[in-house]
Amino acid sequence: MTIAASLPQSRGEKLWDLLEKAGCYLLGILWVLPLLYSVWMAFHAPEYEVRFELFAPLTLENFFNAWNAAPFGRYFLNTFMLISTILVCQFVICTLAAYAFARYEFRGKTLIFMLVLVQLMIMPEVLLVENYRTISQLGLVDTILAMGLPYMASAFGIFLLRQTFLTIPRELDDAARVEGAGPLMTLWKVYVPLARPIYVAYGLVSVSYHWNNLLWPLVITNSVTTRPLTVGLQVFASPDQGVQWSVISAASLMTSAPLLVGFLLFQRQFVQSFMRAGIK
Repeated sequence: MTIAASLPQSRGEKLWDLLEKAGCYLLGILWVLPLLYSVWMAFHAPEYEVRFELFAPLTLENFFNAWNAAPFGRYFLNTFMLISTILVCQFVICTLAAYAFARYEFRGKTLIFMLVLVQLMIMPEVLLVENYRTISQLGLVDTILAMGLPYMASAFGIFLLRQTFLTIPRELDDAARVEGAGPLMTLWKVYVPLARPIYVAYGLVSVSYHWNNLLWPLVITNSVTTRPLTVGLQVFASPDQGVQWSVISAASLMTSAPLLVGFLLFQRQFVQSFMRAGIK
């Protein structure tokens, strides 16, 4: 009786697993098709945008046209400067804050940490007007610093590093204290090296977000000399010149290539770090 009852359940589980895999493959295909179509248009002449030929001639003309249509060199430089500034500030501020929340006891600690977590629930677009007013009063409009200033402290980074620091045994603090290390030296020599995979994962998340961020840089910048890549791509959607999808695809591939390469290089560290932190 028990064996007979278990057979239908086993078949049902196999059927459910099959349906799950089929759904995953279907979603994967739906996600990959637009990307493949974009790559196709980028490496082929404009006449192949709406028709497919297996042995159509490849060309790099779209990439040259995209590079010459806008100051991409300046856009790349602005983007790298922006992301580097934000990432360095986030690492310093988030590390110090996470270490304080993980290892020190002070009045209002729980309340302050709850306020940090509340920031995770606030969309950046909600603060757009107030951030612009603040930046304008500081006289920083249309500068790279203005684009990065609202993001130099990250609630997600503080939370992620705090969870990691809590898993480090306190005996390491005692050992470092015996060796004569102060709090900052302990943080630099003990906690930061042990949390290196977390820094890699958070760095990829932060870089990906700010690399693709459009709304705030669009609002706060006015000139070509300060615009990042995301804002610079708008030049290809000019209604006067028409929309050239092959050139847009080439420009999009150029801007997304560094992110894709970075993720492929650090994919293992990215996944393992979140698993160690207990975050899904």
